[in-house]
Amino acid sequence: MRLYKTVTVFATMLAMTGVILGFVVLDTATNNASAALSEVNLLLALLGLGLIVAGAAIYAFSTRFRTAGMGKSKDDTDEESDNG
Repeated sequence: MRLYKTVTVFATMLAMTGVILGFVVLDTATNNASAALSEVNLLLALLGLGLIVAGAAIYAFSTRFRTAGMGKSKDDTDEESDNG
């Protein structure tokens, strides 16, 4: 459980940081959403979008993390079904 808590805490912090920084970079690239399309810094905008996607991916994969003794996955074949 200690490993699970450590992974969960750090993955969540990393994901939140990535998403927040992504929005800050995207906001900078678009000059607070007031820049004309020709004035948008494309590299910064792509970096911002990349950080947002990376943060979301880190969070999504960290929620799938399990350690020994945490119970069975619903995909395990040795678990009996109570449905029907």
